[in-house]
Amino acid sequence: MTQTSLPSSRREFMKKATLATAAGTLAVSGFVPRVHAAEDNTIKIAIVGCGGRGNGAVDQALSTAGPTKLVATADFFADRAASCAEILAAKYQDQPGKIDVPKERQFVGLDGYKHAIHAVGPGGVILLATPPVFRPPHVEYAVNQGVHVFMEKSFAVDAPGIRRIIKAGKLASEKNLKVASGLMSRHSYALDAAMEQIHGGLIGDLVTVWAYREHGTIGLAPKQANETELAHQIRNYSNFTWINGGFILDWLIHNLDVSCWAKNSLPVSAQGHGGRSTRTYKDQLFDHYGIEYRFGDGTTLFAQGRHIDNTWGFFGCKLHGTKGAAILGEGIKEPKIYKTWKTTDDNAIWEHTGEFNNFYQTEHDKLFAAIRNDTPYNEAERSAHSAMVGILGLMAAETGQEIFWDDAIKSDVELAPGLDSMTMESDPPVMPDADGNYPIAIPGQKSVWTAWPPSQSRK
Repeated sequence: MTQTSLPSSRREFMKKATLATAAGTLAVSGFVPRVHAAEDNTIKIAIVGCGGRGNGAVDQALSTAGPTKLVATADFFADRAASCAEILAAKYQDQPGKIDVPKERQFVGLDGYKHAIHAVGPGGVILLATPPVFRPPHVEYAVNQGVHVFMEKSFAVDAPGIRRIIKAGKLASEKNLKVASGLMSRHSYALDAAMEQIHGGLIGDLVTVWAYREHGTIGLAPKQANETELAHQIRNYSNFTWINGGFILDWLIHNLDVSCWAKNSLPVSAQGHGGRSTRTYKDQLFDHYGIEYRFGDGTTLFAQGRHIDNTWGFFGCKLHGTKGAAILGEGIKEPKIYKTWKTTDDNAIWEHTGEFNNFYQTEHDKLFAAIRNDTPYNEAERSAHSAMVGILGLMAAETGQEIFWDDAIKSDVELAPGLDSMTMESDPPVMPDADGNYPIAIPGQKSVWTAWPPSQSRK
């Protein structure tokens, strides 16, 4: 059997924050046998996906209250599985036994996640930080094995994957397992306080919501000597739509989530555009998106994403209400609320005066507190829906059509058909042509969604 797993990259974790109290999001219905940590109260941890994102998540999990132990690493690339264990062993050398990852528990390949999950066993915690296409099968397997889950964003790249995450999340609740997600902005004390003001009516009814991510170009690492096409694409997962779901999903998901949080709603449809205006790298990545989402009450969310050098940059959300405005979201450390749409300091009427916590740490503190206190904690469905907002935008941009949520969530189009049987020797779902070019969606002409389109006559 070929061993397996995958990479990812996470920004450097910030300074550790005060332990937050646990809070559940889904109630467990009915009596079911409960899953506890080992009798010595040590919670076993394993990581799948040992890039920067995964390594940061491991450190945060190990920094929660109570005894924890890292027992396994897994990655598509052997050097990453090994280096993760080595780096953490050096960091925690003054805590013997904290890092217990011998070479035989450094798993490599596309089924390494299974070995890592078995290494922690029932009641343990698996940290899933691979590219998002692999999230659904990994979450499913962990829940079936009685293991608690931390899943990094994004959570799937297509509607079938989203449905798998939602189904696995419901099973987790039935089994009293905890599921946390990497939408860390939900755990920002400052942003939470701002949302209380928004939902309390400080700026009135929301009229428009704007989500932005504008910055420099995302590069592409060249193919290494003797590297397979699959390995090349996984190493550059941000550049291939079948792996990451495109820039609108993988990079804007946090502020799409914040926008829907502000509205307390999900959009009913989306239309928009995207393309490659300056990009010359041989990959599938659009370098700009502009998506208009429509909510059931007729208001809109406009999401704008661009990664082009020497262009205007902004990373955050803007809210316009009938009584004022707000600037907040991922990328905005200090959210502020204003009495008019003119967001100047003299118009500010609210800013956070409490603690500015490390919300990357808080999301793990809450998960592990819920496990130790045996309280309900499940972010699967909400997180899956936020990812579906990004997928809806991807579908709209690549087709050039208005796409409706009720149709999109039922779509059977898979960006990576046969994913569950893929091995390290498999060809990826997209291959380069003789000139090294990859298939790229052309709005109005061709895309993976072209054979699917629902009726466009809906209003």
